Amino acid sequence: MTMRVALLASTLLIVPVCGFFPASAQDILKNKDDKDKPLGKMQSSNKTTEHVEVVGKRSIQPSEQNGLLTVQATAVATHFPLTLRETPQSVTVITRRFLDDFTLQNANDALSHATGITVQRVETERTYVSARGFDVSNYQYDGIGLPFAQGTQTGAIDTAVYDSVAVLRGANGLLSSTGNPAATVDYTRKRATRDFQASVEGTVGSWNKRRVVGDISGSPLASGRLRGRLVAVYENGDSYLARYSQEKTVVYGTIEGDLDAYTTVRLGYTWQQNNPNSSMWGALPLYYTDGSPTRYSRSTSTASDWSYMNNRDSQMFADISRRIGSDWSVRLYAFHRVMQTDGNLFYAYGTPDRETGLGLYSYPSRYTGSESQWIGDLSTTGAFRLGGRMHQLAFGVNAASSRTRQLSNYSADIGTALPALEGWSGNYPQPPFTAYDETAGFTQTRESLYGVLRLNPFRNAHLFGGVNLTHAESNGASYGVASNYSATRPSPYAGFTYDFLKHYTFYVSYSKIFNPQSELDASRKILGPVNGDNLEGGVKAAWFDNRLNVSLTGFHVHQNHLADFAGYFSDGQSYYRTINAQSAGVEFDISGQLTRSLQIMAGGTLMKIYDENGDPVRTYVPRQTLHGAITWQVPYVPHLRVGTNITWQGRIWRDQGVLSTSGNEIVTRQHSYALVDLMAHYDLGRHWQFTGNLNNVSSHKYLTSLYWDQSYYGAPFSGSFTLRHQF
Repeated sequence: MTMRVALLASTLLIVPVCGFFPASAQDILKNKDDKDKPLGKMQSSNKTTEHVEVVGKRSIQPSEQNGLLTVQATAVATHFPLTLRETPQSVTVITRRFLDDFTLQNANDALSHATGITVQRVETERTYVSARGFDVSNYQYDGIGLPFAQGTQTGAIDTAVYDSVAVLRGANGLLSSTGNPAATVDYTRKRATRDFQASVEGTVGSWNKRRVVGDISGSPLASGRLRGRLVAVYENGDSYLARYSQEKTVVYGTIEGDLDAYTTVRLGYTWQQNNPNSSMWGALPLYYTDGSPTRYSRSTSTASDWSYMNNRDSQMFADISRRIGSDWSVRLYAFHRVMQTDGNLFYAYGTPDRETGLGLYSYPSRYTGSESQWIGDLSTTGAFRLGGRMHQLAFGVNAASSRTRQLSNYSADIGTALPALEGWSGNYPQPPFTAYDETAGFTQTRESLYGVLRLNPFRNAHLFGGVNLTHAESNGASYGVASNYSATRPSPYAGFTYDFLKHYTFYVSYSKIFNPQSELDASRKILGPVNGDNLEGGVKAAWFDNRLNVSLTGFHVHQNHLADFAGYFSDGQSYYRTINAQSAGVEFDISGQLTRSLQIMAGGTLMKIYDENGDPVRTYVPRQTLHGAITWQVPYVPHLRVGTNITWQGRIWRDQGVLSTSGNEIVTRQHSYALVDLMAHYDLGRHWQFTGNLNNVSSHKYLTSLYWDQSYYGAPFSGSFTLRHQF
């Protein structure tokens, strides 16, 4: 408790620091009315009238319309359309402008630049995302939580269909059915527009990358009551990794119509197919038998020349909203998702000898899996007057089910000695997978009731109170072991904001944690739910009609029975132990418009992660992270915009839990490092735009993760060029 008080008290130190920012918009913007005008060349040249979501009396504008590196309102935390300053938690929004400027074409690349987020690329097709020391398992689409999301993300989600990606750090049990304290990632899909707009763009890049994106939107009716949008993507290319290549196809379509002046219906479908060749299952060994670290070339891969891991993700949704008067709305949302995986896998296990490189063995297998999810959500949001002041209320019910099926087939040649990885061509005879098989099949259900109240008890102050009551249940078996649980828990939430100066707000929030897990222990039994709490507080500031946002936050998280990677089964699947862990730290975030020509998106985190004895845990998660991106509209060259994007993380390490041949404990370490990217964007007339990007310009060599006891190297220096035509 002493630490929590100290953390929250320390955030007050931002007040004198924030004093260096201007007290009013006029210090930068020459004209007082500029806040209501477009941003000149910073504004998208595509003149459209987007569908605007209206809740109460504040609208949420699509980020592709404002041309900023921030947003002026979001409903990611509470269903209320609040500014970042009004939201009693830390929020970073990756806007369409940022995604386009730095050519961030998949979610893993995009999230790497969000404050406090670490993307753990454990192998070519599977990724973990962590925040505040813990894995992110809360994901939303258009503000509706996916209750069965896992820490592992399979495949790379394409960003072409999204207007923005919001990251809400801290627990969000109100809208996601669980109280995972890491973060909530919300993908906001592009909306159909009333006015016609269309674009086509092509990207070429290193390692034979080729990508084409088409985006068309508009209404066939003069009234605009019926609107549609279609986005299509095709991409293929090789890789710096030996033998690896990727082919990706994405189709997204949505139609929406106004049944009357108060009711809007929206339907949509997204289909993404990833077809990689020579996918890695597992990765490179990190140490030799004598305990010294391995030193492979950056292109080294353990994949065979016949391995692959195809992923297909299809999503259908229906969204009906109706305004009731000027202050209330009702929303009914239905979502169906099917995820399918099919692959011939090649896992290399063992520890190589330093002199010969020998000591690795084969574990080929075939894997197929599918997961089908149904989600329904009915919510009501609005405002009411009490005691002469306006207050807000949101409440709803959410029900979901998921059915998972998995099949693993194995060959009889498991344990065949492999040659040294240096110079290996991946040539290994593909065996028949007929020796034996293992299966998993289980069904999960969740039902939630939730509500949140935002009171305005006196001038410049707001109180938040809410709760999510969730019942979670699982039935079935995973590889012969029962995966059954049933639990009902409330996740209460409380928050407070106070505007103590014209541009500054103090806030504090608290929430309980209840998060059922899907990971397995060493006996293949499903782990019990996580419980704990999350406390944070800090100071936020905003200027220029919320086009520049700054926050400084202190946080403390406590979790019991948390899944922590402990090793592999013989088939290459992961198993976990449980730990009691805490994290505490501070973070800052700044995004938006510094001047008419200069925009920024930056943030950093300083924290520690420890167990009940005060010893460090999850040491593979960096304790210090920093990122900063700046874009600059070049004076006297109005069509040119340049920028740089820097990400840095502190040192990490992993105790491998084994001894070397000399009896010494083996610890793998990676020192701190920074990656620097550059961009240039030029408007070639009214309809053509050119964007060039250079990534990892110093070609720094680094490991993508120490989450597992295997890893591989990140991409070296690369470049891409994108040409876009707007009709």
